[in-house]
Amino acid sequence: MPTAIRNGAVIASAPDDQVHIVENNVYFPLSAVDPQYLLPSATTSHCGWKGAASYFTLTVAGATNPDAAWYYKAPLDAASQIRDHVAFWKGVRVQR
Repeated sequence: MPTAIRNGAVIASAPDDQVHIVENNVYFPLSAVDPQYLLPSATTSHCGWKGAASYFTLTVAGATNPDAAWYYKAPLDAASQIRDHVAFWKGVRVQR
């Protein structure tokens, strides 16, 4: 079961059939992410084939990681499988 861990805390965990691997990033269903660690961010970016990304800042055990999680609220058709899914970086360890 893929699990995202930061500072010893499990941020997200979901069965294999609920996650998607895109460009070597594990996308967890938003429902599998513990919301206590997510703070909305004003940061956005754009991918030519996935669309507009929005970000979350992670706060775990007193450590803040700005824009360490991202998601596509309305992905383009080619990336529709990651709608309502979140991926992590910047110090988040994902175990598969």
